[in-house]
Amino acid sequence: LYILYNSPVGFSCSPVLNEKKLQEVDSLWKEFETPEKANKIVKLKHFEKFQDTAEALAAFTALMEGKINKQLKKVLKKIVKEAHEPLAVADAKLGGVIKEKLNLSCIHSPVVNELMRGIRSQMDGLIPGVEPREMAAMCLGLAHSLSRYRLKFSADKVDTMIVQAISLLDDLDKELNNYIMRCREWYGWHFPELGKIISDNLTYCKCLQKVGDRKNYASAKLSELLPEEVEAEVKAAAEISMGTEVSEEDICNILHLCTQVIEISEYRTQLYEYLQNRMMAIAPNVTVMVGELVGARLIAHAGSLLNLAKHAASTVQILGAEKALFRALKSRRDTPKYGLIYHASLVGQTSPKHKGKISRMLAAKTVLAIRYDAFGEDSSSAMGVENRAKLEARLRTLEDRGIRKISGTGKALAKTEKYEHKSEVKTYDPSGDSTLPTCSKKRKIEQVDKEDEITEKKAKKAKIKVKVEEEEEEEKVAEEEETSVKKKKKKGKKKHIKEEPLSEEEPCTSTAIAVCLFLIIDVHLEGPVLHISIYFLYQK
Repeated sequence: LYILYNSPVGFSCSPVLNEKKLQEVDSLWKEFETPEKANKIVKLKHFEKFQDTAEALAAFTALMEGKINKQLKKVLKKIVKEAHEPLAVADAKLGGVIKEKLNLSCIHSPVVNELMRGIRSQMDGLIPGVEPREMAAMCLGLAHSLSRYRLKFSADKVDTMIVQAISLLDDLDKELNNYIMRCREWYGWHFPELGKIISDNLTYCKCLQKVGDRKNYASAKLSELLPEEVEAEVKAAAEISMGTEVSEEDICNILHLCTQVIEISEYRTQLYEYLQNRMMAIAPNVTVMVGELVGARLIAHAGSLLNLAKHAASTVQILGAEKALFRALKSRRDTPKYGLIYHASLVGQTSPKHKGKISRMLAAKTVLAIRYDAFGEDSSSAMGVENRAKLEARLRTLEDRGIRKISGTGKALAKTEKYEHKSEVKTYDPSGDSTLPTCSKKRKIEQVDKEDEITEKKAKKAKIKVKVEEEEEEEKVAEEEETSVKKKKKKGKKKHIKEEPLSEEEPCTSTAIAVCLFLIIDVHLEGPVLHISIYFLYQK
């Protein structure tokens, strides 16, 4: 039995001298307590040393990927194949590759693991010719290199560069806006008409840098920067401009500011191209789904691509709208439907009615793309293209054909009412603008007379009401007195009094009193005629 041991210094191949002791697995560690005991179990036959750390890293990475290095292949062909003995390896995957390519029988068991542990503990005594200091340096260098490889530490896979690039891009946009606004306002005192004719900021600054003073526009050639029609308009406006005269020193400072704006704009374009390339290298699927700017802002907001991959789809959907979310939770209102993902092209081209649905579906697919980019070994954007095609098909279904029914066969379309725009033309009412009376201060005589008549009629009406109330009170008092007199008469005399009928011609005040008061008051107002009729009937 031969043992293949791969150390940071090199490959070693050693035969087992006493195989009987391998049967006791629990007590095998006692045989490696000292170098002398270890040499009685295992004896070094061949040792292939690495030249430097890079060679060691290449050999170990090949073993991790299940490949055989050239040095290892030479060792196995020379020694193990000639001896026709089985080979003990620490990795079962490596044993399968050796058996497939070199046709050698390999063994991997708990006994082999104990043997490897014992050899590692007594490596200095079993491998002669290697100093302990050199062994420690090789171990440290290989550990660092192997850790970088395991973590896939590469200049092309660093998301910190994306975070810094997108932050710088936002800062450049703010500074450019401030500089251009200052430049337009400053030069506007000298040539105010130019700002309305040329709307593009970069072209505006280039024209200023090329011409300078307003007087030079007549002889300047701006065909490289402007179309012929715009150039003719600028020259015509320069001749009749209303701007003030400025000195040469002022023009020099304005031109220096224009130079700064042009340089920053060019650097901004270069930085944007750098960000595009970096996003396609680190997160190609995310770039296909939401674009490089939105993807970079999501990564910058989360801190790194790995942190972003740990978020759920609902978190990615509202990432960037934290203030609105907590404000909605506090006030018990509707939570926001989207955050940074709102600026993606798929959400932007959707109608307002379907923005919430598309943002939710886009967030779900984007999370899959983020995790594939963060943890997957493949760097292609095929998955992102496929998911984007699905989302676009879903968007067309929502926009064109409508939402299908969930129940039933699923073939019938949902019944939706046809939208008809009903425009109502409303005229403006100027009467509500002022609270002052619309009539003039000097009123006409007719209006004054009408008002006096109305006040007199109101006064008469109030007097009549007072008289009616007094008469009602008198009637009540008279009725009470009559009832009291009747009671007394009934007690004294128990006689019936016959009432004689009254003649229609002569009314009798003692037997019956009939008073009819008919009052009609006509009040002429803006509305209908008011009739008041009052009837009173008194009976003894």
